[in-house]
Amino acid sequence: MRNKYIESFEKAQLEGKNVPEFKAGDTVKVAVRIKEGDKTRVQNFEGLCIAIRGQGTGRSFIVRKIGANSVGVERIFPLYSESIESIEVLRRGRVRRAKLFYLRELKGKAARIKELRRK
Repeated sequence: MRNKYIESFEKAQLEGKNVPEFKAGDTVKVAVRIKEGDKTRVQNFEGLCIAIRGQGTGRSFIVRKIGANSVGVERIFPLYSESIESIEVLRRGRVRRAKLFYLRELKGKAARIKELRRK
């Protein structure tokens, strides 16, 4: 049971944000605003969403990509963060779990996820 005042405050915070609908197993491209000194730039982080957790303004998601030398890189993004400029869903994955942490142990072709086919 959440406090009605907190819920109304969170609703006001989320009104200006447009976040696409995605779930674990989808390939997403997250454009993140990075501040270096007095300059800011946008850097894309593209990978597989392996988990979504939380509710309201505290909602976050984990994106995993394979970096240089086949090293897995994971980042946790707050869904309604000011530093996220955009989220783009590139592929929809067909998975049967909400959390895909088992992909951490898999490599190469074993770590692939089938694409969801729309009818």
